[in-house]
Amino acid sequence: MQTDPEFASLVGQASFDRRSFLVTALGAGFALATQPVMAQTAISTDADGLLAGEVKVPVADGEMAAYRAVPQGATKAPVVLVVSEIFGVHEYIRDVCRRLAKLGYCAIAPELFARQGDPRTITSIPEILEKITNRTPDAQVMGDLDATVAWAAARGADTTRLAITGFCWGGRISWLYAARNPQLKAAVAWYGRLVGVSNEFTPRHPTELAGELKAPVLGLYGGLDSGIPLETIDGMEAALKKGGTAAQASVIHVYDNAPHAFHADYRPSYRKEDAEDGWQRMLAWFRKNGV
Repeated sequence: MQTDPEFASLVGQASFDRRSFLVTALGAGFALATQPVMAQTAISTDADGLLAGEVKVPVADGEMAAYRAVPQGATKAPVVLVVSEIFGVHEYIRDVCRRLAKLGYCAIAPELFARQGDPRTITSIPEILEKITNRTPDAQVMGDLDATVAWAAARGADTTRLAITGFCWGGRISWLYAARNPQLKAAVAWYGRLVGVSNEFTPRHPTELAGELKAPVLGLYGGLDSGIPLETIDGMEAALKKGGTAAQASVIHVYDNAPHAFHADYRPSYRKEDAEDGWQRMLAWFRKNGV
């Protein structure tokens, strides 16, 4: 795919050397800011029968680390892009990829913060936001996701059956990518912000892009999420009704008693019943939309 001119412009404004990446490998374990991990609920999926591990994805200015899991020997497996929370591609995200691969998907989680730094090594959430998340341009992320799709296609995966899912920060990105790539068949956004401050890094937000959706989105949200007020969900639903075919086919489901990050099985916010229901809704959404 061609390099997005907006990507090149915004990357030029950011404070890093475009010829070198700060994060070149994924490491192991859970992000430090999420410690201690809730070991009694954290799901651990083995890699038996899978080709799973770190790969390198060529992008506009170098190579980006990513985690890929796919059934061994699979040909033309449908592709699911998995977009992380603010903590990057740590063990929880890798496990989500393995869960999807066990179901026949080629699941790929690119380290989209690679140029800004490694959020997995930072112990403070405010510091992650200040130093990494808030300095990661949307345009850069969109270009990196395009590159990940191209990488998967070059290795025999079936990108005509392409989906994206993401959590928290990745949920917002899933909405944005559904408004970008006409090749996308389905998106599932787990508690991604719908509104926000517009600036050079995040110029537009999901509510502003509802009319431009190219694939239907399933939004999964918590009714007790203090960071995503219900009125913003109502606003998104209103925007979807005014949009085109993909927008009007999109659905938002709210779990009334769930907080933010209710799918994060390694954190106290985990709500098993809602997480499992959301997972099944996601899989049904993929199937419904041909992924």
